[in-house]
Amino acid sequence: MDRTERFYKIEHLIRLRGSVSFAELIATLEVSPATLKRDLQYLRDRMGAPIEYDASSNGYRFGQQWRGAAHELPGVWFNEAELHALLTMQHMLASLDDGGVVGRHLQPMFDKITRMLGVDADEARELTRRVKLIATARRRLQSDCFETVGSAVVQRKRLRIRYRKAGSKEAANRVSEREVSPQRLVHHRNAWYLDAWCHASDGFRRFALDGIETAELLDQAAKPIALKTLEAELDRGYGIFAGGTPQQAELLFSAEAAAYVAREEWHPAQTTEALPDGRLRLSLPYVDDRELLMDLLRHAGQVEVLAPAALRKAFAQRLRTAVAGLAA
Repeated sequence: MDRTERFYKIEHLIRLRGSVSFAELIATLEVSPATLKRDLQYLRDRMGAPIEYDASSNGYRFGQQWRGAAHELPGVWFNEAELHALLTMQHMLASLDDGGVVGRHLQPMFDKITRMLGVDADEARELTRRVKLIATARRRLQSDCFETVGSAVVQRKRLRIRYRKAGSKEAANRVSEREVSPQRLVHHRNAWYLDAWCHASDGFRRFALDGIETAELLDQAAKPIALKTLEAELDRGYGIFAGGTPQQAELLFSAEAAAYVAREEWHPAQTTEALPDGRLRLSLPYVDDRELLMDLLRHAGQVEVLAPAALRKAFAQRLRTAVAGLAA
């Protein structure tokens, strides 16, 4: 029986019997007196359990504080390895948490985890500093909008948003007001996106959260859409771009680049073929070539676009433009 199980057992026995002697606890838990003393001390000091010794019954019981329903032991326990993993997860969430929105709500829980682990705040910070997440080109967003959008996703409520579309040449088309039914939040390459049903255009849309200038939570329920339907519509392309007719990209990587690309997942539906000369053939679907072209440029000189012809032409044009910029 590990320590977590012993804590459950101690709590259960005291609840069941009202008072349990030291000898009964040792016999039931099959531990040494020193181990039982440490367990009782931990429950008192770290978990705030009001366990006290009652001389009249020669046993341990919960004090008056518990009887008044002011205290409740945690319903979920974790072993030490799981607690370390949770603290690491807290650090990872903090790295993604623009404006500290998520952290404000989760911090009380992680304070309890720190106490369960038996370390102080400084030690907990030292543990998380051993994991470093590097976020480049992070796109900032308004914390109040993030919180409103997140609440709408969880509560399954509609949103009214004012959205600024990036890349639009005409100023009149850059900003629009829409009513949407949020479906899920997506984090991709240090940026957040909202997948939603847009009631104005009567279709699925993916909105960059940093483009949402205002967000108002509405009382009306969001349009219910099955997750499989959402995935079929928005997850079939390459990267963050969704919608449109899927095409199949056929790429050929040099033996040098193949050593790295073979370990990467460019798309869940990709297929790879290792050639006898060490090169790698990669096939994957895409609906918009912009993000795919950016990734191909990382392997300039080490990759050839075999098909389709339009993608091959677009990649060649990117390369020529880059060379022309160097020559200028």
